[in-house]
Amino acid sequence: MSSIELLEGAPVALGGPRGFAVTRTLPNRQRRMVGAWCFLDAYGPHDLSAAGDAGMRVGPHPHTGLQTVTWLVAGEVLHRDCLGNTQEIRPGQLNLMTAGRGISHSEETPASHSAVIHGVQLWVALPHADRDMPPAFAHHEDLPVVADGGLSATVLIGTFAGATSPARSHTPLVGAELTLAAGASARLPLSADFEYAVLALDGAADVDGVSLKPGPLLYLGAGRTSVSVSTGSASRLLLLGGEPFAERLVMWWNFVARDHDEIVHMRADWVAGTPRFGEVHGYDGPPIPAPPMPITRLVPRGSTR
Repeated sequence: MSSIELLEGAPVALGGPRGFAVTRTLPNRQRRMVGAWCFLDAYGPHDLSAAGDAGMRVGPHPHTGLQTVTWLVAGEVLHRDCLGNTQEIRPGQLNLMTAGRGISHSEETPASHSAVIHGVQLWVALPHADRDMPPAFAHHEDLPVVADGGLSATVLIGTFAGATSPARSHTPLVGAELTLAAGASARLPLSADFEYAVLALDGAADVDGVSLKPGPLLYLGAGRTSVSVSTGSASRLLLLGGEPFAERLVMWWNFVARDHDEIVHMRADWVAGTPRFGEVHGYDGPPIPAPPMPITRLVPRGSTR
């Protein structure tokens, strides 16, 4: 069984120094991936009641080679993409966008919104066989929920405790939100073939003897068939897992590729406005420009640094 790692997050401002603040725990200095999960931003709870606070505003931008997973604890996010989809997401619902060979989208707090926004944005790397598939978008409002005593689990993707999400994944994967009542304890069933990590969204919990609060990601490793969780006060956790991802990736800006030259071509297509990434309609603002390429060649890397 792999040893536990507590992966501290890095503060990031989406859209520049004064942008929307998030905490990024994947990719991390110690570990780049958990299964095919290759990116994790957590944000909030963020108070939107202050005058002039527009909340999240992420202009049209491209993606390749991945799926985006949007999950909210509180608030609303409005998604628009180049396929013509406009979808508001709320807590308990899942937005799943498959970039494939190329897609662009925007995300923003809608004009009519709650006082608080709180959630996570995740990416899932597509395997080689599916990374150039046509882009797609799905919104799931009816997700399976399993309950046992003081534990309730909503299955975002994959299968957990016998319940399977309708969301489509392309590698063996699981994501579940765990809600624990005050004083609850449980032993979560896990697959020995998967590696797992847990993020605290609300409150604090004891996970396999480690006190976990919002901020860091607790990597649990592989080879486990279960893990214990308990809490003194009500808490909410995000469980992520999947078969270790064997392919080496290049992740740069919003792209997932296999080598430096692919990234160069992806960036050039976005800058040139080719049909590859289409056009997002309805967002009140410009597309996000691509940053300059690094001066050294990007090197494919595995799941650990």
